[in-house]
Amino acid sequence: MTALTRRPARRRLQQRFFRVVNVPMRFLLGLPFATPLSGRLMLVHLSGRRTGKSYRQPVSYVRDGAVLLTPGGGNWKLNLAEGRAERIRLRGRDIHATPQIIANIDEIDRLLGVIANSNPTALRFVGIPRDPDGHFDRARLATAVHHGFRIIRWQPADTDEHHIH
Repeated sequence: MTALTRRPARRRLQQRFFRVVNVPMRFLLGLPFATPLSGRLMLVHLSGRRTGKSYRQPVSYVRDGAVLLTPGGGNWKLNLAEGRAERIRLRGRDIHATPQIIANIDEIDRLLGVIANSNPTALRFVGIPRDPDGHFDRARLATAVHHGFRIIRWQPADTDEHHIH
């Protein structure tokens, strides 16, 4: 990787941090009951796109009506296929949800606002500052999108309200 295509040092450190922290998170989020962590984090069960290997990825989420929103800055999202439902452990229960991968910068800006309103802590991990008008810094957002940042909009297959609350 050249110096121009490498992730910033802060992102590389964050990636290492999560590699360690995700080990106990997988256990806690995989429990068959809701925990305090499961109010903001869920466990996505994925299959590797090339290897078929099974993965369990802890990710943050917020509710937006009947859907769930997840900031997708990591490589885990590369294993998603639009239209293919994935199993998710949400608040101690397994559900299936179909991902929609949002790449449009205007929609990402809007959805990051929704995420920020529900879970301001999530923005620390996104690392894109807001302009005085409340929108996210356009240049930084464009750079993030260029490097693969997306928002994942999950549509639960079972929209029974107690499953996603």
